[in-house]
Amino acid sequence: MAGDVPETLLFDGLLLLGIAVGFFVSASAGLGGSLVLAPLLTLALGVKEGIAFAALLLAANNVVKLWAYRTTLPWKAAAVITLGTVLGALAGAHLLVAAPDAVVRVGVFVAVAVALLGEGRVDRAWSAPLAPALAAAAGATSGFSGTSGPLKGIAVRSLGLGRMQTVGAAAIVSATADLTKVAVFGEAGLVGAAHLQLAILCVPLMAVATIAGRRFTWTIGEDGYARLFRLVMVGYALRLLV
Repeated sequence: MAGDVPETLLFDGLLLLGIAVGFFVSASAGLGGSLVLAPLLTLALGVKEGIAFAALLLAANNVVKLWAYRTTLPWKAAAVITLGTVLGALAGAHLLVAAPDAVVRVGVFVAVAVALLGEGRVDRAWSAPLAPALAAAAGATSGFSGTSGPLKGIAVRSLGLGRMQTVGAAAIVSATADLTKVAVFGEAGLVGAAHLQLAILCVPLMAVATIAGRRFTWTIGEDGYARLFRLVMVGYALRLLV
């Protein structure tokens, strides 16, 4: 029994570290936090509860990001893809609540497979007109599988904004979608008081990670951000191997 205590502390420490990494990636690239949090919390809590708690943490973290990037939030430019993402997330979250766990696992696998097939095929000439549809598909896959794959990134990048505005747009889209998912999951009983308390305890961690992420994004410049963004997109694809 005594040996279980260090193992529990180690597990909790690694879990907290993983959550912090997710917050930092999200604050730096504008998206990608679900790459870390969704699989991590799914392993720790189970598939549905893990996805629901990841949505809660990401929603809170994205609210912090809205504050951090408040001077570079392109509300008007991001309005259409935000609406598409919210509608998709609403549908996807309801599907997750109703579907058996095994079906959700298949959905996660398919979402990542699509990410792998779509990686490297981004062209703004076609992605810009399709941005609303891509955003809706991203919201649906996010609501059902916990991660949007590269679709949200493609939709946001199609706006043709600078790096700080791109992160701001991603924060707007992600915050509204995650809050929508949390509302659905809360109504279904997948998010409870204990989850809310844990999310509140994570707020200081969110603040530190977001400030560090914003500073990192400012420091690396446009070329560095483009490389970081591509790295996150590749990460979505590599989840197929996890």
